[in-house]
Amino acid sequence: MVPCAWCTAPFAPSGRRRFCSDACKQAAWRARHANPAVTPAILARPDTTVYECPSCEQRYLGTRRCEECQLFCRRIGPGGLCPHCDEPVAHTDLDG
Repeated sequence: MVPCAWCTAPFAPSGRRRFCSDACKQAAWRARHANPAVTPAILARPDTTVYECPSCEQRYLGTRRCEECQLFCRRIGPGGLCPHCDEPVAHTDLDG
């Protein structure tokens, strides 16, 4: 009797078999081939710049002039749209 490589249940091996059942074999394969961590949408376009109006503090993605105040915005840094609220978010906002 040897332990199953997935569920550790003891089973009688035959040949080079490592799993007690096809279900354990399939579960192990799925665990090995699981999708890597999903990359946030904000990291998909690192060349997009987030700007912020110095007067009203409205943030814009790739727009350098505030639509309301007609002032030039200051550069915050690279970023993108938040996948949850669709607001511009800079990479530096996510660091801490």
